[in-house]
Amino acid sequence: MAILIKKPNAIKASEITPEPVYLDRRRFMQQSLATGFLLAADAMLPAWAKRWPELSKSVFNTGDEVNSFEDITHYNNFYEFGTGKKDPQKNAGSFNPRPWSIAVEGECDKPGVFNLEDFIKPYALEERIYRLRCVEGWSMVIPWVGFSLADMLKTFAPNSKAKYVEFTTLLDKSRMPGQKRRVLRWPYVEGLRIDEAMNPLPIMAVGLYGDTLPNQNGAPIRLVVPWKYGFKSIKSIVKIRFTETQPRTTWNLSAPKEYGFYSNVNPIVDHPRWSQKKERVIGLPFWAPKRDTELYNGYGEQVAHLYQGMDLRKNF
Repeated sequence: MAILIKKPNAIKASEITPEPVYLDRRRFMQQSLATGFLLAADAMLPAWAKRWPELSKSVFNTGDEVNSFEDITHYNNFYEFGTGKKDPQKNAGSFNPRPWSIAVEGECDKPGVFNLEDFIKPYALEERIYRLRCVEGWSMVIPWVGFSLADMLKTFAPNSKAKYVEFTTLLDKSRMPGQKRRVLRWPYVEGLRIDEAMNPLPIMAVGLYGDTLPNQNGAPIRLVVPWKYGFKSIKSIVKIRFTETQPRTTWNLSAPKEYGFYSNVNPIVDHPRWSQKKERVIGLPFWAPKRDTELYNGYGEQVAHLYQGMDLRKNF
């Protein structure tokens, strides 16, 4: 079966990382010594991550140029470390994502609790370049390292009652100081319909730019669903549960009139407090023109069939 991929988008030069830097991982690491992060991460890579520099390009790499490492790691939504865009980078430095385990529960034949290395080991890691579009109206292009969500879910043999997949973030106020504030209901919970989760596009990401996932970007493992607003791509996952009923997700519980369960990127469905017709590309100056928001973030060829016959205004 042919796999359709997203058409390339026109992206301004100012948001583009120089190609030689991107292709030469070691040189990129040397240029990032000011933060000390990448050198330390490389030295600490577990055995299953040593192959990352040899990642092959996925068919899902669409030709989009990527944002800089600085953009991707210094402008984040991760309320577990603060509500400001720069808070996660400032507050997540001491977070230790090792050891880590993931529980698989619910309507499946092969549940269990797995340490991170064993959880990842069966799957082929690849790089996928996806645009992330956030509900506040900004976007960036990120070179993720990860593996197919669908392949992973099949491993646990969901049964006929599994209509949805629920994901849960770590709850640990001592390690995630933002959870001490009651800005959301903790732990953070997200979910997908099972057919959405089994689509070829979503991945479980364990890295970016060829290296381990930085703390502020959801270390050590997160979901990436490129046709939905960014808050659906839940970070620091510790539990996956197959359910018969639709999960009660964090932002939908917090503000149901503003954040629907589906949360597909859609320019004709505005947030109650702002328009979704345009988006600001991170990496460009604030005064630069905004780009038009694409339905399903430009991935309509792959996912539009999932919502055939649905009222996208009602099922937002």
